Parts: sequence; structure tokens; C-alpha cells
Amino acid sequence: MTLKRIPIIPTLLVLAAVGVMVRLGFWQLDRLHQKALLQQRYAAAQGMNADVPWPRTKADAEQLLFRHSRIDCRAPAADQPLSGRNAKGESGWSHMVACTLADGGKAEIVLGWSRDFAPRQWAGGAIGGIVAEGIAAPARLFVDAPLAGLEANARPDPKDLPNNHLSYAFQWFLFAATALVIYGLALRKRLSA
Repeated sequence: MTLKRIPIIPTLLVLAAVGVMVRLGFWQLDRLHQKALLQQRYAAAQGMNADVPWPRTKADAEQLLFRHSRIDCRAPAADQPLSGRNAKGESGWSHMVACTLADGGKAEIVLGWSRDFAPRQWAGGAIGGIVAEGIAAPARLFVDAPLAGLEANARPDPKDLPNNHLSYAFQWFLFAATALVIYGLALRKRLSA
């Protein structure tokens, strides 16, 4: 008699939703391990001394992040200050220019750091630095030595990549448990009425 009073469709919907939430929790646990491996790969890349060719696509850039590269910037655009940190960890402005390379490719060059927002001028030329994820171009180059009268910018570090997938997994599992508890309380109230 009790089973006839349990609503079938709402129960199935709640169980389906709980199943999806649990699956998302396990997916986040998988992402946790993938991100840890990626961070290890990027940390190993920092120790490699050989220059790599400048990445032409986002996919190429992902394979070359945190490696050293050299480029020849022929046509730097106007300075675009972005919030950033210097080598000492102080907050201020990282000065970046979009650049057309000698072969027609695109790059973003982080020239250095300053406390002020005032635009800097740089005529371009051959430079080397660390490959980082680009904003509008496939990649950014953080120069080895600051240019245009700027201070050294903080170097890209794989430790700065967030790996908060464990907390996301916990949230999904908590959502699933909460949904079950709430639905259980609603069923209990319905069956006792």
C-alpha cells in the first residue's frame, strides 16, 4: 500500500538528477588527476634549456607552455597595461604589446612591470623569454630581461594554475546528498499525511 503512494515520476527525476550530480563529482575527481599531471609536465618544462619554436596555434601553445622561445618582433602595437606582479610579488602593471612577427605570425610580449599605468614605447626586435598562455594571440612571451625601462615581471609559474577540482567534486557529492535528504523528508511528510 505504501509503494502506491510514492510518486513514480518525481522519484525517478530526483534519482536521475542525483545520478548526474554523482557523475559530475567523479568527473571532477578525474580532472583533479589530469590537472596534477599537467602541472607536473609544466614544472618539468621549466627545467628544459633548449629553445622551442614559437607556437602558431592555441593547441601548439598548450604543448609549449613554460618553455623558452625566441622571436623577432617586427611591428609592436601600443602598450596594453594589465594588472600583474613583479619579481618581488608586488602588485602593479604588466606592460604587454601585441606583436607581428617577421614571418607574419602573432605574439603578445610582456615587456616588464611598473607601478604606474603610463604606456611604454618599444621599437621591437629579437627577444627571448618564457612561453605563457596568450590572451588574444596563441601565446604570450614573458621576456627574460625587462624592456622599455620597466622592472622584471613575475615569471609564469605552473604552481599558479588552480587545481580546485577536489572542492568541486565535494560540492557535487554534497548537492546529491542534499537532494536525497530533501526528497526523503518530502516523501516522509507525504506518506505520514
